[in-house]
Amino acid sequence: MTTSEPSLAEVLGGRGGAVDASAPVAAFVAFWLLAVTLDWAAPVAWGGGAAVLAAGVVAVVRLRAGTPPRAVVFGLLGVALAAVIALSTGRAADFFLVRIASNAVSALAWAVSIVVRWPLLGLVAGTLLGQRTRWRRDPDLLRGYQRASWVWVAQYVVRLAVFLPLYFADAVVALGIAQTVLTWPLVAVCIALSWPLVRSALPEGHGGVRHPAGS
Repeated sequence: MTTSEPSLAEVLGGRGGAVDASAPVAAFVAFWLLAVTLDWAAPVAWGGGAAVLAAGVVAVVRLRAGTPPRAVVFGLLGVALAAVIALSTGRAADFFLVRIASNAVSALAWAVSIVVRWPLLGLVAGTLLGQRTRWRRDPDLLRGYQRASWVWVAQYVVRLAVFLPLYFADAVVALGIAQTVLTWPLVAVCIALSWPLVRSALPEGHGGVRHPAGS
């Protein structure tokens, strides 16, 4: 295998996105808790406003750093939707419904992609490496991406196993902490586990992820 293999963190663009996702959540919980503690009116509104403001700041920073506008807009809209849901129900825990739903959908999507032999890790890595779907013509690389994609299914399942009991218990602060702890650290674990699984499927002399066989 070539010695110039990229790390998965390099391929996926580092931890910036995962860290950014935690900022609005932290802002929501902090201002909601402050409003409840000080007996301010409409604590959910305080939390929602703070979350949207934090997401806006993150969006500006990322746009200036050259992040594609589509990714920035989707992130901002996701936070705004979460805030609207919580405001409409008046229940602070409902701010996390978008995250819970997205993890459930993601777990299902990644699992289905593996079963139909279009593992999402391969699609993401192949796109970012400029290969499109050429990696699918390499049985070894396809098998490696299938193996490693199960790790990403597991991360969504772990989040759901933690989030759902806390959501039904209305544990807002614990949800915020769990969201932060299970964002970048869990992604880091996935990166650490999944890239070796991809490489383990490649035989001696294979060109590596940058050079799929048969391309």
